[in-house]
Amino acid sequence: MKYHLIGVVVLMASCQINVNKSSQDPNLKYLPYSTKSSDRQISRDDYQEHLEGFWLGECIANWTGLITEMDKIGGTGLDGRGAGFYTRADWGGPDGPSIWQDEAPQRKIDYYLDPPDSIWGADDDTDIEYIYQSLLYQNQTSVLSGEQIRDGWLAHIKPEEENFLWVSNQRAFDLMKSGMVPPATSDPENNPDYDMIDAQLTTEIFGLFAPGRPDIALKMAYLPIRTTASGQADDIAEFYVIMHSLASVTDPDWTMDEKINWLAREARKHLDNSSYPARMYDFVESLHQEGIPWEAARDSLYEKYQVRQADGYQWATKEPVCHGCFAAGINFGASIISLLYGEGDLKETIKIGALSGWDSDNPTSTWGGLLGFMIGRDGVEKAFGRPLASQFNIHRTRIGFPQNGLDNFQAMAQKGIFITDRVIQEEMHGGVDLLKGIWYIPE
Repeated sequence: MKYHLIGVVVLMASCQINVNKSSQDPNLKYLPYSTKSSDRQISRDDYQEHLEGFWLGECIANWTGLITEMDKIGGTGLDGRGAGFYTRADWGGPDGPSIWQDEAPQRKIDYYLDPPDSIWGADDDTDIEYIYQSLLYQNQTSVLSGEQIRDGWLAHIKPEEENFLWVSNQRAFDLMKSGMVPPATSDPENNPDYDMIDAQLTTEIFGLFAPGRPDIALKMAYLPIRTTASGQADDIAEFYVIMHSLASVTDPDWTMDEKINWLAREARKHLDNSSYPARMYDFVESLHQEGIPWEAARDSLYEKYQVRQADGYQWATKEPVCHGCFAAGINFGASIISLLYGEGDLKETIKIGALSGWDSDNPTSTWGGLLGFMIGRDGVEKAFGRPLASQFNIHRTRIGFPQNGLDNFQAMAQKGIFITDRVIQEEMHGGVDLLKGIWYIPE
């Protein structure tokens, strides 16, 4: 019998391992399981290296996207800044100032790569996911309660600036400090920023904890998404969760481009056809299929949704400071451009995402993490042709973690494995074979 993992076919006989304490969660009782012919089988052993690839790819893409974050928003932001957009020709050239800056930083637009002896710093595209992973493991649960989310945010986020929270995230945090519990923290009556910075950047990881089962992933992510997002921003965040859940069960005979398109179209089925996220996705996909260059697709996205405010997308008016430059909607549209035009290539997807404009570290982080997961840590390092840092400093942006906030991708991935063990047993009612290193996932 064969089974699939991240598009790779592996013989079961190759997965025999010796059980040792490091491969088992000491807080979970592993139950016997009778396999069924319909069970999907995924290599637990290989999954850890792919989770390492998720964290590494996400960090590379996050820090690359930060170089161009808020440089170009099409129209003008504060004091007339942010006009126009970057194109492919700007890659490798000087970084322009963001709408918040008076002068351009002395750096160029290029991949941000930390050497092996350095430490990746956390950012808001990685740190809340880190918190949620820690909360799941510490609470020995697969589904966090509103109280657990609130207590985790209060324990690990600085009460005052600089705390690396903005708009909806900051608003939700302020409501938590006053005693409010999710999902009330995203209710538009309490949080008028519910569509500003979508929950995409804080909840994608729940998809990876439920491989091949987006129904379980959405159950796990339900409250974390609604900690900060409401309405159509919910749907956008769930779109990404679905893609991450299905990423481990793509057909191994497909190209990366075919895998990416399948994942996106499966997640598209979740969107209401009348909603602006669905129509944004369909619009970008149609331009891609027509062979329109990505720069022209991005310009068309801007014209249709931020200038003409089509399909009921009104955030360019509702948020006048920079015309909703960090709203869930426009960054969703930009993310689909980088995803489809990147065609499954990690470096190309990050490059297009960084040059597309708006809150450019948001889409890049999402796809850097997803593609990094799909090709694994070794695949990420091979793509960039060099060994890369594996240490991570969560205390750059957050507080209250052991070892002064220093961690590493291997340990972070191991924790993810343990969380997934629990999800498979308790939520999927599947099995964990520690001897063979296999998960049995009921369909």
